[in-house]
Amino acid sequence: MALAFDEFGRPFIILREQEKKTRLRGLDAQKANIAAGKAVARILRTSLGPKGMDKMLQSPDGDVTITNDGATILEQMDVDNQIAKLMVELSRSQDYEIGYGTTGVVVMAGALLEQAEKLLERGIHPIRVAEGYEMASRIAFDHLERISQKFEFSGDNIEPLVQTCMTTLSSKIVNRCKRALAEIAVKAVLAVADLERKDVNLDLIKVEGKVGGKLEDTELIYGIVVDKDMSYPQMPKRIEDAKIAILTCPFEPLKPKTKHKVDIDTVEKFQTLREQEQKYFDEMVQKCKDVGATLVICQWGFDDEANHLLMHRNLPAVRWVGGVELELIAIATGGRIVPRFQELSSEKLGKAGLVREKSFGTTKDRMLYIEKCANSRAVTIFIRGGNKMMIEETKRSLHDALCVARNLIRNNSIVYGGGSAEISCSIAVETAADRHPGVEQYAIRSFADVLDAVPLALAENSGLPPIDTLTAVKAQQVKESNPHCGIDCNDVGTNDMKEQNAFETLIGKQQQILLATQVVKMILKIDDVISPSDY
Repeated sequence: MALAFDEFGRPFIILREQEKKTRLRGLDAQKANIAAGKAVARILRTSLGPKGMDKMLQSPDGDVTITNDGATILEQMDVDNQIAKLMVELSRSQDYEIGYGTTGVVVMAGALLEQAEKLLERGIHPIRVAEGYEMASRIAFDHLERISQKFEFSGDNIEPLVQTCMTTLSSKIVNRCKRALAEIAVKAVLAVADLERKDVNLDLIKVEGKVGGKLEDTELIYGIVVDKDMSYPQMPKRIEDAKIAILTCPFEPLKPKTKHKVDIDTVEKFQTLREQEQKYFDEMVQKCKDVGATLVICQWGFDDEANHLLMHRNLPAVRWVGGVELELIAIATGGRIVPRFQELSSEKLGKAGLVREKSFGTTKDRMLYIEKCANSRAVTIFIRGGNKMMIEETKRSLHDALCVARNLIRNNSIVYGGGSAEISCSIAVETAADRHPGVEQYAIRSFADVLDAVPLALAENSGLPPIDTLTAVKAQQVKESNPHCGIDCNDVGTNDMKEQNAFETLIGKQQQILLATQVVKMILKIDDVISPSDY
């Protein structure tokens, strides 16, 4: 450290950074990285499965989040270590691509690192370990394809989709209502799905929540719910066969873009200005009436005078509606968003069978329901719950269920849950290890042990003796050649996941194995960590 002065005589300190940098090399670096990855995985391990525990996270500004969702837990955690950040990225990429299975992918990556540590201590080179893992992941990937089953569903027969969504919801806090919520999720996805192209746009599903009521009151609305009410209390609260003008221009007199100043020195001039303003409002309201609108939805506010005129002309109106909601209303009602009053015409009006205002409980909270729309390809899931945290967690759980339904429409292959797919892959990988003569076979055998980590965690979280339960199920799979045997977490009395209706999507499982292997390969290849000083 040295003291120097700039050209103005101000002192500044020069720190010789290079001396202060910490450096880890070789096996020490790999062990430090593995320890960081394992620490993150250990946090999520207890959240896995239907009996998994929830985590409570408090943000710096005091907001509390209670969740079981792996991606949310890692997002909200304040992680400093760079390797731990890779695990956060891993769960995020699973969330973006598949939408669920975020806890499982981190648990698997943690187990891979744990096994890699044992191999490194034996003196096996990290690159050989990484190559062995890559081979094993391909074997597991192909084996999943073989044990998967396709199931057919249609608009009339949605039961297979509902069963798969129920498996996802069973590990959430909302599992007591999983049947009702799974049906809501499937119906919402099918309402917006393009089954010919096998495509689903989840942006058309709006998830809205309101504190109050109970979880069972959650409903699916084939239309849009807006958290607004009519701009004037005496306006009608129910409009049938509504023709909706969707405006992004305010009900206010035009203002020049340049700086301006109006001098009024006589009463007559003020009167003229007032009359002119009134004429503006008159024309605006009349224009809406002339094209046949029976409801006006505006992105901006109204002047009091405009509000008064709208009331007198029997034209109900809603103000301060957000841009995203306006777009959804336009999609649902088949209307066009109008930026200027001059462009308003009858063809641009949206049509809805019923628009009603609904009030909740003893509070003055009111919401606007736009239902029976011309185009029901935009829907709303309206969640009720005892408190804000419950509603937020239900939103996250429903997001997982919506993603499951979307992925099944894209690819209708399923594998069975309860750790059965992992156990089956573990047996297949173990058998395949003997066919590889090199050092890689150690890594392939370790990969088979890693695949057992998920069923082990499921058994542990369910209060069962983990090793006894896993070995019994594994023996049963080998004996009966039945890849559907898994951990009986819910104590139903059968290990056959086909009977328990515990399904998972094939692409979700395959993605988990590939992503976890990629991240671990990346971590194993790091043999030198240079960190800056603590200054």
